[in-house]
Amino acid sequence: MALPPDFTLLQVVPELETGGAEQTTLDVARAVIAAGGRAFVATRGGRMTARLEADGARLAQMPVQTKNPLVMLGNAARLVDLIRAEKVSLVHARSRAPAFAALWAARTTGTPFVATYHGVYKAQSSLKRWYNAVMTRGDLVIANSDYTRDHVLAEHAVDPDKVISIPRGVDLDRFNPAWVTPDRVEALRKAWGIAEGDTHTRFLLVGRLTRIKGHLTIIEAARRMKAEGREDFLILFAGDDQGRTGYAEELQKAIADAGLTDQVRAVGHCSDMPAAYLLADIAILPTTVPESFGRAAVEPQAMGRPVIASNHGGTTETVLDGVTGWLVPHSDAEAWAAAMTRAMDLGPGKRGEMGQTGINRTRQLYRVDVMCAATLSAYERVLAARAQRQASA
Repeated sequence: MALPPDFTLLQVVPELETGGAEQTTLDVARAVIAAGGRAFVATRGGRMTARLEADGARLAQMPVQTKNPLVMLGNAARLVDLIRAEKVSLVHARSRAPAFAALWAARTTGTPFVATYHGVYKAQSSLKRWYNAVMTRGDLVIANSDYTRDHVLAEHAVDPDKVISIPRGVDLDRFNPAWVTPDRVEALRKAWGIAEGDTHTRFLLVGRLTRIKGHLTIIEAARRMKAEGREDFLILFAGDDQGRTGYAEELQKAIADAGLTDQVRAVGHCSDMPAAYLLADIAILPTTVPESFGRAAVEPQAMGRPVIASNHGGTTETVLDGVTGWLVPHSDAEAWAAAMTRAMDLGPGKRGEMGQTGINRTRQLYRVDVMCAATLSAYERVLAARAQRQASA
Protein backbone atom coordinates (compact mmCIF):
# COMPACT_ATOMS: atom_id res chain seq x y z
CA MET A 1 0.00 0.00 0.00
CA ALA A 2 1.10 3.59 -0.65
CA LEU A 3 -0.22 6.85 0.68
CA PRO A 4 -3.42 7.85 -1.15
CA PRO A 5 -2.91 10.56 -3.80
CA ASP A 6 -4.98 13.06 -1.81
CA PHE A 7 -3.20 12.34 1.49
CA THR A 8 -3.08 15.34 3.82
CA LEU A 9 -1.09 15.23 7.06
CA LEU A 10 -1.66 17.48 10.05
CA GLN A 11 1.17 17.51 12.60
CA VAL A 12 0.65 19.25 15.93
CA VAL A 13 3.71 20.49 17.82
CA PRO A 14 3.89 23.17 20.54
CA GLU A 15 6.52 25.40 18.93
CA LEU A 16 8.98 25.45 16.05
CA GLU A 17 11.93 27.09 17.76
CA THR A 18 14.62 24.41 17.93
CA GLY A 19 15.01 20.77 18.93
CA GLY A 20 14.69 17.19 17.79
CA ALA A 21 10.89 16.98 17.73
CA GLU A 22 10.72 20.20 15.76
CA GLN A 23 13.31 19.09 13.21
CA THR A 24 11.53 15.76 12.78
CA THR A 25 8.28 17.65 12.14
CA LEU A 26 9.96 19.48 9.25
CA ASP A 27 11.58 16.30 7.93
CA VAL A 28 8.31 14.36 7.81
CA ALA A 29 6.38 17.28 6.31
CA ARG A 30 8.97 17.46 3.53
CA ALA A 31 8.73 13.71 2.93
CA VAL A 32 4.93 13.81 2.65
CA ILE A 33 5.13 16.63 0.12
CA ALA A 34 7.80 14.74 -1.85
CA ALA A 35 5.43 11.73 -1.92
CA GLY A 36 2.72 13.90 -3.49
CA GLY A 37 0.72 14.74 -0.37
CA ARG A 38 0.05 17.92 1.54
CA ALA A 39 1.39 18.83 4.97
CA PHE A 40 0.03 21.17 7.63
CA VAL A 41 1.61 21.97 11.00
CA ALA A 42 -0.43 23.44 13.84
CA THR A 43 1.92 25.28 16.19
CA ARG A 44 2.46 28.51 18.08
CA GLY A 45 5.27 29.25 15.62
CA GLY A 46 8.96 29.96 15.98
CA ARG A 47 12.18 30.49 14.09
CA MET A 48 11.81 27.27 12.07
CA THR A 49 8.51 28.27 10.45
CA ALA A 50 10.28 29.93 7.53
CA ARG A 51 12.00 26.66 6.66
CA LEU A 52 8.71 24.78 7.02
CA GLU A 53 6.95 27.04 4.55
CA ALA A 54 9.94 27.12 2.19
CA ASP A 55 9.61 23.34 1.95
CA GLY A 56 6.01 23.71 0.80
CA ALA A 57 4.19 22.90 4.04
CA ARG A 58 1.48 25.15 5.44
CA LEU A 59 1.42 26.74 8.88
CA ALA A 60 -1.72 26.73 11.03
CA GLN A 61 -0.76 29.10 13.80
CA MET A 62 -2.58 28.62 17.10
CA PRO A 63 -1.60 28.45 20.80
CA VAL A 64 -1.29 24.66 20.96
CA GLN A 65 1.60 24.95 23.44
CA THR A 66 -0.81 25.95 26.21
CA LYS A 67 -1.89 23.81 29.16
CA ASN A 68 -4.83 26.10 29.93
CA PRO A 69 -7.95 23.88 29.67
CA LEU A 70 -10.11 26.60 28.16
CA VAL A 71 -7.57 27.48 25.50
CA MET A 72 -7.08 23.77 24.80
CA LEU A 73 -10.81 23.48 24.12
CA GLY A 74 -10.54 26.39 21.73
CA ASN A 75 -7.61 24.69 20.01
CA ALA A 76 -9.65 21.52 19.64
CA ALA A 77 -12.43 23.45 17.91
CA ARG A 78 -9.94 25.18 15.62
CA LEU A 79 -8.38 21.83 14.74
CA VAL A 80 -11.81 20.33 13.96
CA ASP A 81 -12.44 23.19 11.53
CA LEU A 82 -9.01 22.73 9.93
CA ILE A 83 -9.41 18.95 9.58
CA ARG A 84 -12.80 19.33 7.91
CA ALA A 85 -11.85 22.27 5.69
CA GLU A 86 -8.62 20.67 4.40
CA LYS A 87 -9.88 17.05 4.43
CA VAL A 88 -7.01 15.96 6.67
CA SER A 89 -6.23 12.24 6.32
CA LEU A 90 -4.25 11.72 9.54
CA VAL A 91 -3.36 13.72 12.66
CA HIS A 92 0.10 13.31 14.21
CA ALA A 93 0.70 14.82 17.66
CA ARG A 94 4.24 15.34 18.94
CA SER A 95 3.71 16.55 22.49
CA ARG A 96 1.31 15.91 25.36
CA ALA A 97 -0.44 19.27 25.86
CA PRO A 98 -1.40 19.71 22.18
CA ALA A 99 -2.20 15.99 21.97
CA PHE A 100 -5.34 16.51 24.07
CA ALA A 101 -6.78 18.99 21.59
CA ALA A 102 -5.54 16.98 18.61
CA LEU A 103 -7.01 13.71 19.90
CA TRP A 104 -10.36 15.33 20.64
CA ALA A 105 -10.45 16.85 17.16
CA ALA A 106 -9.43 13.56 15.54
CA ARG A 107 -12.14 11.62 17.36
CA THR A 108 -14.77 14.26 16.58
CA THR A 109 -13.98 14.06 12.87
CA GLY A 110 -13.24 10.32 12.73
CA THR A 111 -9.66 10.95 11.63
CA PRO A 112 -6.82 8.50 12.40
CA PHE A 113 -4.53 9.70 15.19
CA VAL A 114 -0.82 8.94 15.71
CA ALA A 115 1.44 10.25 18.48
CA THR A 116 5.21 10.27 18.84
CA TYR A 117 6.89 9.90 22.20
CA HIS A 118 9.81 12.31 21.77
CA GLY A 119 10.72 12.26 25.46
CA VAL A 120 10.69 9.98 28.47
CA TYR A 121 7.88 11.35 30.61
CA LYS A 122 8.11 10.51 34.31
CA ALA A 123 4.93 10.03 36.32
CA GLN A 124 5.04 10.62 40.08
CA SER A 125 1.27 10.22 40.48
CA SER A 126 -1.68 8.51 38.86
CA LEU A 127 -2.88 11.90 37.57
CA LYS A 128 0.43 12.54 35.80
CA ARG A 129 0.41 9.04 34.36
CA TRP A 130 -3.10 9.69 33.00
CA TYR A 131 -1.85 12.97 31.50
CA ASN A 132 1.12 11.24 29.86
CA ALA A 133 -1.09 8.43 28.55
CA VAL A 134 -2.82 10.77 26.09
CA MET A 135 0.04 9.88 23.73
CA THR A 136 -1.10 6.23 23.73
CA ARG A 137 -4.82 6.74 23.06
CA GLY A 138 -4.72 6.88 19.28
CA ASP A 139 -4.19 4.34 16.52
CA LEU A 140 -0.42 4.04 16.87
CA VAL A 141 2.43 5.22 19.11
CA ILE A 142 5.84 5.97 17.59
CA ALA A 143 8.81 5.87 19.96
CA ASN A 144 11.99 7.61 18.86
CA SER A 145 14.28 4.86 20.19
CA ASP A 146 14.10 1.35 21.62
CA TYR A 147 14.79 2.91 25.02
CA THR A 148 11.69 5.11 24.67
CA ARG A 149 9.56 2.19 23.47
CA ASP A 150 10.55 0.14 26.51
CA HIS A 151 9.58 3.08 28.73
CA VAL A 152 6.16 3.45 27.07
CA LEU A 153 5.39 -0.24 27.55
CA ALA A 154 6.56 -0.14 31.17
CA GLU A 155 4.48 2.95 32.00
CA HIS A 156 1.23 2.30 30.16
CA ALA A 157 -1.19 -0.58 29.64
CA VAL A 158 -0.90 -0.51 25.87
CA ASP A 159 -0.75 -3.31 23.30
CA PRO A 160 2.93 -3.81 22.34
CA ASP A 161 1.88 -4.20 18.69
CA LYS A 162 0.57 -0.64 18.86
CA VAL A 163 3.99 0.81 19.82
CA ILE A 164 6.76 0.92 17.23
CA SER A 165 10.29 2.30 17.36
CA ILE A 166 11.51 4.65 14.62
CA PRO A 167 14.89 6.21 15.47
CA ARG A 168 15.29 9.84 14.55
CA GLY A 169 17.16 10.54 11.37
CA VAL A 170 19.92 12.94 10.47
CA ASP A 171 19.89 14.95 7.25
CA LEU A 172 23.11 13.67 5.72
CA ASP A 173 22.93 16.24 2.97
CA ARG A 174 23.22 18.93 5.62
CA PHE A 175 25.46 17.03 8.05
CA ASN A 176 28.17 16.10 5.57
CA PRO A 177 31.72 17.27 6.35
CA ALA A 178 32.61 17.30 2.65
CA TRP A 179 29.94 19.89 1.94
CA VAL A 180 30.81 22.47 4.59
CA THR A 181 32.97 25.19 3.09
CA PRO A 182 35.94 26.54 5.08
CA ASP A 183 34.49 30.05 5.10
CA ARG A 184 31.50 28.81 7.15
CA VAL A 185 33.82 27.38 9.81
CA GLU A 186 35.94 30.55 9.70
CA ALA A 187 32.86 32.73 10.19
CA LEU A 188 31.94 30.83 13.34
CA ARG A 189 35.51 30.98 14.65
CA LYS A 190 35.44 34.76 14.39
CA ALA A 191 31.90 35.05 15.78
CA TRP A 192 32.85 32.97 18.80
CA GLY A 193 36.04 34.92 19.45
CA ILE A 194 38.47 32.05 18.88
CA ALA A 195 41.91 33.33 17.93
CA GLU A 196 43.30 32.42 14.53
CA GLY A 197 45.72 29.53 14.89
CA ASP A 198 44.35 28.59 18.30
CA THR A 199 45.50 25.04 19.14
CA HIS A 200 43.35 24.33 22.20
CA THR A 201 41.30 21.14 22.02
CA ARG A 202 37.71 22.28 21.55
CA PHE A 203 34.74 20.64 23.21
CA LEU A 204 31.23 21.56 22.04
CA LEU A 205 28.09 21.18 24.16
CA VAL A 206 24.96 21.82 22.08
CA GLY A 207 21.57 22.45 23.66
CA ARG A 208 19.39 25.07 25.21
CA LEU A 209 20.63 26.51 28.49
CA THR A 210 18.69 24.41 30.94
CA ARG A 211 19.91 22.51 33.99
CA ILE A 212 19.25 19.03 32.61
CA LYS A 213 21.80 19.55 29.84
CA GLY A 214 24.61 19.21 32.38
CA HIS A 215 26.54 22.45 31.92
CA LEU A 216 27.39 22.65 35.62
CA THR A 217 28.89 19.16 35.56
CA ILE A 218 31.19 20.25 32.73
CA ILE A 219 32.20 23.45 34.53
CA GLU A 220 33.19 21.40 37.57
CA ALA A 221 35.03 18.90 35.35
CA ALA A 222 36.90 21.77 33.72
CA ARG A 223 37.83 23.17 37.13
CA ARG A 224 39.32 19.80 38.06
CA MET A 225 41.21 19.60 34.78
CA LYS A 226 42.69 23.05 35.29
CA ALA A 227 43.62 22.21 38.89
CA GLU A 228 45.63 19.31 37.51
CA GLY A 229 47.56 21.66 35.24
CA ARG A 230 45.57 21.27 32.03
CA GLU A 231 44.71 24.54 30.31
CA ASP A 232 44.98 23.41 26.69
CA PHE A 233 41.23 23.14 26.12
CA LEU A 234 38.26 25.32 25.22
CA ILE A 235 34.68 24.37 26.05
CA LEU A 236 31.89 25.98 24.04
CA PHE A 237 28.24 26.04 25.15
CA ALA A 238 26.10 26.58 22.03
CA GLY A 239 22.47 27.34 22.81
CA ASP A 240 20.25 30.14 24.05
CA ASP A 241 18.51 30.45 27.39
CA GLN A 242 14.97 30.66 25.92
CA GLY A 243 14.03 32.99 28.76
CA ARG A 244 15.93 31.11 31.49
CA THR A 245 18.04 34.15 32.30
CA GLY A 246 18.53 33.05 35.89
CA TYR A 247 20.23 29.84 34.84
CA ALA A 248 22.35 31.62 32.24
CA GLU A 249 23.56 34.02 34.93
CA GLU A 250 24.25 31.08 37.25
CA LEU A 251 26.46 29.51 34.59
CA GLN A 252 28.43 32.71 34.05
CA LYS A 253 28.99 33.04 37.79
CA ALA A 254 30.10 29.40 38.05
CA ILE A 255 32.56 29.91 35.19
CA ALA A 256 33.99 33.04 36.82
CA ASP A 257 34.15 31.53 40.31
CA ALA A 258 36.07 28.52 38.95
CA GLY A 259 38.57 30.78 37.17
CA LEU A 260 37.57 29.38 33.78
CA THR A 261 36.80 32.51 31.74
CA ASP A 262 39.58 31.52 29.31
CA GLN A 263 38.47 27.88 29.09
CA VAL A 264 34.66 27.94 29.05
CA ARG A 265 32.53 30.15 26.83
CA ALA A 266 28.77 30.46 26.22
CA VAL A 267 28.35 31.44 22.55
CA GLY A 268 24.55 31.57 22.22
CA HIS A 269 22.28 30.05 19.59
CA CYS A 270 23.98 28.60 16.52
CA SER A 271 22.15 28.23 13.20
CA ASP A 272 25.03 26.47 11.39
CA MET A 273 25.54 23.30 13.38
CA PRO A 274 27.48 21.39 10.70
CA ALA A 275 30.15 24.12 10.74
CA ALA A 276 30.07 24.19 14.54
CA TYR A 277 30.91 20.50 14.75
CA LEU A 278 33.79 20.93 12.30
CA LEU A 279 35.10 23.83 14.38
CA ALA A 280 35.08 21.53 17.41
CA ASP A 281 37.25 18.49 18.06
CA ILE A 282 34.92 16.59 20.40
CA ALA A 283 31.19 16.85 21.12
CA ILE A 284 29.90 16.41 24.67
CA LEU A 285 26.39 15.50 25.85
CA PRO A 286 26.42 15.44 29.68
CA THR A 287 22.66 15.31 30.22
CA THR A 288 21.61 14.70 33.81
CA VAL A 289 18.39 12.94 32.75
CA PRO A 290 18.15 10.31 30.00
CA GLU A 291 17.74 11.57 26.46
CA SER A 292 15.04 9.62 24.66
CA PHE A 293 17.20 9.61 21.53
CA GLY A 294 19.84 12.33 21.63
CA ARG A 295 20.19 13.94 18.20
CA ALA A 296 23.09 15.98 19.64
CA ALA A 297 25.01 12.70 19.95
CA VAL A 298 24.30 11.57 16.38
CA GLU A 299 24.81 14.78 14.40
CA PRO A 300 28.46 15.25 15.48
CA GLN A 301 29.17 11.62 14.57
CA ALA A 302 27.80 12.34 11.10
CA MET A 303 30.37 15.16 10.95
CA GLY A 304 33.22 12.87 11.99
CA ARG A 305 33.52 13.98 15.59
CA PRO A 306 33.72 11.57 18.55
CA VAL A 307 31.19 12.11 21.32
CA ILE A 308 31.40 11.92 25.10
CA ALA A 309 27.89 11.31 26.46
CA SER A 310 26.11 10.38 29.66
CA ASN A 311 25.64 6.62 29.89
CA HIS A 312 21.87 6.52 30.07
CA GLY A 313 18.90 6.74 27.76
CA GLY A 314 19.00 6.66 23.99
CA THR A 315 22.66 7.67 23.81
CA THR A 316 23.61 4.16 24.93
CA GLU A 317 22.23 3.05 21.54
CA THR A 318 23.79 5.79 19.42
CA VAL A 319 27.30 6.07 20.95
CA LEU A 320 29.54 3.00 20.91
CA ASP A 321 31.76 3.27 23.98
CA GLY A 322 35.41 3.30 22.99
CA VAL A 323 34.53 3.08 19.29
CA THR A 324 32.67 6.25 18.25
CA GLY A 325 33.01 8.00 21.60
CA TRP A 326 32.78 7.39 25.31
CA LEU A 327 29.92 6.85 27.77
CA VAL A 328 30.38 8.44 31.21
CA PRO A 329 28.27 8.38 34.41
CA HIS A 330 26.04 11.44 34.40
CA SER A 331 26.66 14.22 36.94
CA ASP A 332 30.03 12.68 37.91
CA ALA A 333 32.41 15.60 37.35
CA GLU A 334 35.47 13.53 38.21
CA ALA A 335 34.57 10.90 35.61
CA TRP A 336 33.86 13.61 33.04
CA ALA A 337 37.21 15.27 33.71
CA ALA A 338 38.95 11.92 33.21
CA ALA A 339 37.05 11.19 29.99
CA MET A 340 37.71 14.64 28.53
CA THR A 341 41.40 14.40 29.43
CA ARG A 342 41.59 10.94 27.83
CA ALA A 343 39.97 12.28 24.65
CA MET A 344 42.45 15.17 24.52
CA ASP A 345 45.45 12.89 25.02
CA LEU A 346 44.24 10.52 22.30
CA GLY A 347 45.28 13.09 19.71
CA PRO A 348 43.74 14.17 16.41
CA GLY A 349 44.80 11.03 14.52
CA LYS A 350 43.05 8.52 16.75
CA ARG A 351 40.07 10.82 17.21
CA GLY A 352 39.85 11.04 13.42
CA GLU A 353 39.66 7.26 13.18
CA MET A 354 36.82 7.22 15.72
CA GLY A 355 35.14 10.00 13.79
CA GLN A 356 35.24 8.07 10.52
CA THR A 357 33.68 5.05 12.25
CA GLY A 358 30.94 7.38 13.53
CA ILE A 359 30.31 8.68 10.00
CA ASN A 360 29.98 5.16 8.60
CA ARG A 361 27.65 4.02 11.38
CA THR A 362 25.45 7.10 11.17
CA ARG A 363 25.04 6.73 7.43
CA GLN A 364 24.00 3.13 7.94
CA LEU A 365 21.55 3.55 10.84
CA TYR A 366 20.35 7.14 11.18
CA ARG A 367 19.59 8.55 7.76
CA VAL A 368 16.66 10.96 7.70
CA ASP A 369 15.24 9.34 4.56
CA VAL A 370 15.07 6.00 6.39
CA MET A 371 13.28 7.64 9.31
CA CYS A 372 10.81 9.38 7.00
CA ALA A 373 10.15 6.23 4.98
CA ALA A 374 9.41 4.30 8.18
CA THR A 375 7.07 7.07 9.34
CA LEU A 376 5.15 7.12 6.07
CA SER A 377 4.90 3.33 6.25
CA ALA A 378 3.43 3.71 9.73
CA TYR A 379 0.83 6.11 8.30
CA GLU A 380 0.00 3.57 5.58
CA ARG A 381 -0.43 0.87 8.23
CA VAL A 382 -2.84 3.04 10.22
CA LEU A 383 -4.88 4.00 7.15
CA ALA A 384 -5.08 0.37 6.00
CA ALA A 385 -6.21 -0.84 9.43
CA ARG A 386 -8.82 1.90 9.62
CA ALA A 387 -10.13 1.05 6.14
CA GLN A 388 -10.32 -2.64 7.02
CA ARG A 389 -12.31 -1.93 10.19
CA GLN A 390 -14.73 0.29 8.27
CA ALA A 391 -15.18 -2.36 5.55
CA SER A 392 -16.01 -5.04 8.07
CA ALA A 393 -18.34 -2.87 10.14
